[in-house]
Amino acid sequence: MKVTDHIKKANGKTLFSFEIIPPIKGRSIQELYNNIDPLMEFNPPFIDVTTSREEYVYIDRDGLLDKKLTRMRPGTVGICASIKHKYNVDTVPHVLCGGFTKEETEYLLVDCHYLGIDNIMALRGDALQEEKYFEPTSGGHPYALDLVKQIQELNCGTYLHEVIETDNCSDFCIGVAGYPEKHMEAPSLKSDLRRLKQKVDAGADYVVTQMFFDNKKYFEFVKAAREMGITVPIIPGIKPIAIKKHLQLLPQVFRVDLPQDLVDAVEGCKTNKDVRQVGIEWAITQSKELREAGVPVLHYYSMGKSSNIKAIAKGVF
Repeated sequence: MKVTDHIKKANGKTLFSFEIIPPIKGRSIQELYNNIDPLMEFNPPFIDVTTSREEYVYIDRDGLLDKKLTRMRPGTVGICASIKHKYNVDTVPHVLCGGFTKEETEYLLVDCHYLGIDNIMALRGDALQEEKYFEPTSGGHPYALDLVKQIQELNCGTYLHEVIETDNCSDFCIGVAGYPEKHMEAPSLKSDLRRLKQKVDAGADYVVTQMFFDNKKYFEFVKAAREMGITVPIIPGIKPIAIKKHLQLLPQVFRVDLPQDLVDAVEGCKTNKDVRQVGIEWAITQSKELREAGVPVLHYYSMGKSSNIKAIAKGVF
């Protein structure tokens, strides 16, 4: 079922969903199941599975380092199919511009169509660690907007190069990212919202926001989006702080502001166990306010760990 259909079926009730990351290759998928199992009691209608960019690894060959480009967390589509089969829950694979040609994207979408996966999260993706700025893959898309257009064209039965005519069209529900504090590369929030509007006009069906720690940022973002004519569901993304280092890492990596009350609470913690509890309590407070405001879904960035997400869900749902 489509994400948007789940939202309609809920009839105003706030749903619970979360995002997981594939295990490093060579690790068992059971580790993933062990972190999904505790969250199934909250009846997630869908689970997002991220896709990671390729990265460089260095292999020692007789004292010389051989630099190779590889994908350390593959298996997104396979994991989606496995979760769908094991838990009877819908899955949302993340599809990236970075690291994929248009042809590779088409093959991936065809696989999803055959597997009965109804939802796709279309993202540009991050730059490689060695790149200062995002560089499009040769033969790939430079922007998420272009990726949305390709998915929508496939929904209309149009394949690349227009070499195939078919009535057997996909019908993907397309999700895209939104940034309450603007994308780090956008010159202003208004220009960022214009890009979001372009993605919606091209076929995006819903928006999931980047993490934020001040609900006011989300409410202002939704208001501005509605004023711009964006009418699709806007799902808030929540990430609980778990370690003290997050005070530096999250603003640096995701360009988000942390409320001073949260910063003070974390800095006053003696251990990361205490920090984790502060993060849980802050996310519970955030979630309750958002739920009271009638958000369609509360979407949690679990980063592959479920204990703090379970504690938050118990306090909210």
